[in-house]
Amino acid sequence: MISKNRISEIRKLHLRKFRDESRLFLVEGRKSVEMLLRSDLQVVELFATEQFQDEHAALLSGVTAIDVSSADMERISTLSTPPELLAVVRQPDERTLPADMPLIALDRIADPGNFGTIVRTANWFGIHHIVCSPDTVEFYNPKCIQATMGSFCDVQVLRTDLVPFLESCKASRRVVGTFLDGVSVDTFAFQPDDIVVIGSESAGISPQVAQCVTHRITIPRGEGSGSSAESLNAAVAAAIVLQQWRVR
Repeated sequence: MISKNRISEIRKLHLRKFRDESRLFLVEGRKSVEMLLRSDLQVVELFATEQFQDEHAALLSGVTAIDVSSADMERISTLSTPPELLAVVRQPDERTLPADMPLIALDRIADPGNFGTIVRTANWFGIHHIVCSPDTVEFYNPKCIQATMGSFCDVQVLRTDLVPFLESCKASRRVVGTFLDGVSVDTFAFQPDDIVVIGSESAGISPQVAQCVTHRITIPRGEGSGSSAESLNAAVAAAIVLQQWRVR
């Protein structure tokens, strides 16, 4: 069983301050935890309801799960509908990104759901490295981790100042930015080692980062759509660009 003191300690991980201090984060739900258990990430503690352990003994074979009641799971979970499985995980150390791998750069993405969806989409299209600006929402935010649907295990995220990073890359690689004006993504000739920049949901790519972009692309509106929408959701835009980049 789980103690009241341990419940209190885990609940602190709902807040970024304590995630940063402890270098721990939460993973919730069967799908995400199942992928976690197949990864190299370090699971510090695993909590499961008795019913889940009885029904999914094979999944938990070889790992130690701490029994929690449904009521206690509700106390430690960040979800409105608490899961039957929750893990406390150690944040991996940041590593140097490979010089020749395709990258996505995220500039000031504010919504954790968008960030997580971009990570999940990137993983689908075989992109395993993302750089993000310091003012992009935290990767280990529970809503972000949940939105990745387990892809947080496969995608490396590095938080860095984008301007010097992109400037250092421009000599040997193209930096492709998404704007309202530019070459249509339908006809743009992507290269395998491009760096693709996705800007914030409300303001797009910042002027400072825009100065680092070597090639501007746009997602054209549908003909005769008559749409009054000013822009696309950042995660949707990333998915469209990735499909054109990685499939054609």
